[in-house]
Amino acid sequence: MTTVNTYITFKGNCEEAFNFYKAAFGAEFSYVGRFKDMPQEDPNCKVDESELNNIMHISLPIGNTTLMGSDAGGEWASKVTEGNNFAVSINTDTKAEADRLFDELSQNGQVAMPMNKTFWDSYFGMFTDQFGINWMISFNPNQKENNQKEK
Repeated sequence: MTTVNTYITFKGNCEEAFNFYKAAFGAEFSYVGRFKDMPQEDPNCKVDESELNNIMHISLPIGNTTLMGSDAGGEWASKVTEGNNFAVSINTDTKAEADRLFDELSQNGQVAMPMNKTFWDSYFGMFTDQFGINWMISFNPNQKENNQKEK
């Protein structure tokens, strides 16, 4: 089943904000990754040394949804302005569905990261649609296996 979640980008205070949300919801993080965890030899993963301890990605499950976030950093997210720091995050069941949604929703928009296999094992892409809305599309083949194990 395709899921829709919210993704928030911060100006260096993602960890502080998510600890606040964690306390408010009484939830636990399912993932915390920092920029220093990225493969630094990959030219697509370059960040300023001062940002290495900042949050690359964090996930906080709340009920049947997940609040996700990161700090700005690197070429793909170098600037944050309140109002453009939210994205609709779509997780699909198949690679074909990820491609279809990416292709259809990004028409006449601006692609920030084409659909591609990532170092975190997801097939992932980002864009801003023709209406100025930020989107993230992801297919993780391991997620389906993990969900089946939990049942």
